[in-house]
Amino acid sequence: MSALDDRGLIERFLEMMRAEAGAAGNTIAAYGTDLRLASELLEGRLGEAIAADLERLGAAWQTLARTTVARKSAALRRFFAFLADEGLRSDDPGGALPRPGSSRGLPKVLSTGDVDRLFAVIARRQARVPADPNDLRLSALVELLYGSGLRATELVSLPRNAIAPDRPYLILKGKGGRERLVPISDRARAAVAAWRAHVDVGRAWLFPSGKGHLSRVRLHQIIRALAAEAGIPPDRISPHVLRHAFATHLLEGGADLRALQAMLGHADIATTEIYTHVDSKRLVELVNSRHPLGEALARK
Repeated sequence: MSALDDRGLIERFLEMMRAEAGAAGNTIAAYGTDLRLASELLEGRLGEAIAADLERLGAAWQTLARTTVARKSAALRRFFAFLADEGLRSDDPGGALPRPGSSRGLPKVLSTGDVDRLFAVIARRQARVPADPNDLRLSALVELLYGSGLRATELVSLPRNAIAPDRPYLILKGKGGRERLVPISDRARAAVAAWRAHVDVGRAWLFPSGKGHLSRVRLHQIIRALAAEAGIPPDRISPHVLRHAFATHLLEGGADLRALQAMLGHADIATTEIYTHVDSKRLVELVNSRHPLGEALARK
């Protein structure tokens, strides 16, 4: 194929990423750069590359950081899968691309016991006399972080009336402009209603601060102070860790990974798989108890 052919194929792939996958602008730009550089290294023959060509690319990437190689490989694998799906190739050579071990550690994990201790502190605070409205705000913040998996930015920038008492969900626009439906539990709606009664009706935000809304930095500080009071090392917790706990505990309770992907707003299921850490013991137990062969063995 000519260089022009590669350019056309790359543009078709990127257009698919925009229209169907809903990828963020930065992701599309990074994929485009990686694909064009690979095309240059293969002298405009990326679209017709064979396994040996991709092994040559891997050799050329040896001096790069593992995370960079992982990103480039991911971009090319998606590109070749797209060509195969569209019938533009009869094969998919993506398996020849390097798969470097990621240096990214597993997300920090809170146990259900840790979460229980956080809510116990909140309950003690709310029982104090006289009552402090900030304790109601704390309850609403934690209920939404742990009960709905909101990102910190999404949480602090919620409009005052975003959560209705009679509607068990919220429609959010997250990364890449993707809209998603977020479930709001009865507990969270009750906590929000109790807090909103203390928010001036003239304020635009559910969690106002100064002339705007609560900052992500201040939210981080509030969550760490709560952890310290609950006897949890503050460096083990953050708003993001509570979001992760939401996903992990739902998965451990039997939630479907695709449903979690939708609730978390991930464009790629691979992100959800990393995000929702599940220990190997539970996976083994799941196979033994749910797999048809395991059930057949139990009946013998």
